[in-house]
Amino acid sequence: RTSKPPHSTMVEMTKGAIQAITKDLKQYSTPSLNDKLYLHFKGWKKIEPCLGEYTGVRALWLEGNGLHELQNLENLQELRCLYIQQNLLQSLEGLDGNLQLDSINASNNSITSIGHLSHLKELHTLQIANNRLTTAEDIAHLKECPSISVIDLQNNRIEDPAVVDTLAAMPNLHVLQLQGNPVTRKVQHYRKTIIARCKGLTYMDDRPVFEDERRTVEAWA
Repeated sequence: RTSKPPHSTMVEMTKGAIQAITKDLKQYSTPSLNDKLYLHFKGWKKIEPCLGEYTGVRALWLEGNGLHELQNLENLQELRCLYIQQNLLQSLEGLDGNLQLDSINASNNSITSIGHLSHLKELHTLQIANNRLTTAEDIAHLKECPSISVIDLQNNRIEDPAVVDTLAAMPNLHVLQLQGNPVTRKVQHYRKTIIARCKGLTYMDDRPVFEDERRTVEAWA
């Protein structure tokens, strides 16, 4: 007689599996009372409807699963922070009901273009490093997301200098991570150019943008 595998290795998200996790972590047995859910590294391939019972969740960890798409999240209307890095996502579609989202970590997926975020008026931080973004068009949607102040685009395949126009059109951009993309070698005077075009930038790649540097750049520009 074989015993059932522990919930940590179940390949399907089930109501029982989630309850076992919350019990282990001494969280509430009533789903709606939990404001955090730690569902990372479970090997799950799909977000099942049972997750919709956790209506009070504000922070959701789903990293390190095998998710191909975002689904069944519409009932999580209190969600502020979503951690979906290290999955198999090709798109950010599926967040229509999560209007309170403040932060998304979608790094280390297979996302080929940024989209489906312009309705998220509270979104301030988007981490989308180590994906498959290539062209200026792939990130053009950011111009429709004026609330974003922190964007991590490191280690994609972006090579079109026209991405600078998109970044310059983001009115609240304060923190930019763009290193590890071919475009950093294609934009003349890369750091100076970005700082000159993005007027509100306070941190870029590996270091802060201090007032002295900004004054020097503006004199140069």
